[in-house]
Amino acid sequence: MARSLLDAIKQGEWNFEPTGETTVTIEATKAMPGTPEKLDVLAERLRQGLPLWHPRDRMSFDDEERG
Repeated sequence: MARSLLDAIKQGEWNFEPTGETTVTIEATKAMPGTPEKLDVLAERLRQGLPLWHPRDRMSFDDEERG
């Protein structure tokens, strides 16, 4: 079993989510998907060993109110 997201990726566990952190402690982002800003947020979450996704992250152009 993977201990971190990077280990999970190396082992092909594509549905891995780190334990111990909840989406409440992760700040949502208003950054548009695919933008450098969104990739920076995801990279920082990865570095910290946090789950990549927050349910309130912006998902599309029309999602301005999220985050």
